[in-house]
Parts: sequence; structure tokens; C-alpha cells
Amino acid sequence: MIADLEKLNLAESSLEDLRPDADKVHSDGFYFFNIHIHRTLILIELDDEGEATVVWADSHDEYERTFKNNKATIEKWLRNKGYIE
Repeated sequence: MIADLEKLNLAESSLEDLRPDADKVHSDGFYFFNIHIHRTLILIELDDEGEATVVWADSHDEYERTFKNNKATIEKWLRNKGYIE
């Protein structure tokens, strides 16, 4: 995943084109990655220059407890943590 993010050129392609496991969960550039082999989910923020920041990472079970598989809950969490307005 890190190697893919390092070679990402947003002018040429989207993150979803490069990584089919990327799920855009908010229009401000927040994506979840489901790393199946480790049963890990990673939430990143991708800025306009393509710089990625890990915002949250944990197990799939913790993802379900925290975000309840729901984009509205993800947005509320991002808002409460000050990532979005």
C-alpha cells in the first residue's frame, strides 16, 4: 500500500484506479483500505498533492465497533476529531 501511495500521481490517475481496495468514505479525501491478509483497516487522508496521512488503523472488529460500517458514523467521527468541519 505504501509503495502504491508513493507512486500515485493524482494528475494521471485516481487512488481507486491504483488500489481497488480503496473506499472513498468522505469527499475531503478520506479513504479506508481493507488489508485482508492482516484483517486490518486503515483510514487515510489524501491531500491535493497526493500526500497521505494515516488517521486511524486497527482490526476489522474495532472498525465495526467504532464506525459501524456506516459512512455517516465515519463522517461524525472525522468531525469530532477535527479532521473535517
